[in-house]
Amino acid sequence: MTKEDYERFEKLGEEVLSTLKAAMATGDPAGELGQKAADLHRQWLTYTWGQYDQEAHAGLARMYVDDPRFAAYYDKVQPGAAVFLRDAILVYTGAKK
Repeated sequence: MTKEDYERFEKLGEEVLSTLKAAMATGDPAGELGQKAADLHRQWLTYTWGQYDQEAHAGLARMYVDDPRFAAYYDKVQPGAAVFLRDAILVYTGAKK
């Protein structure tokens, strides 16, 4: 990753968290902000994944809730953030209709 790529990656990670917090205020993971958070998360992932896969994205979102270390990272935004992000990503990827 170039320095510029890394800076964009870091900024995108911050944007995921701030959008997630705003989306949680709406209470709707399928809403516009919830889906924006999920899309930003997808963009953030592509920096390290190279190729995007919806099924893998949904699986990762589930792990964010199942693994207390990941849950703690997202829940620092606000309690319940990991669950909200998971639900938004499941809608985004079509894993939850």
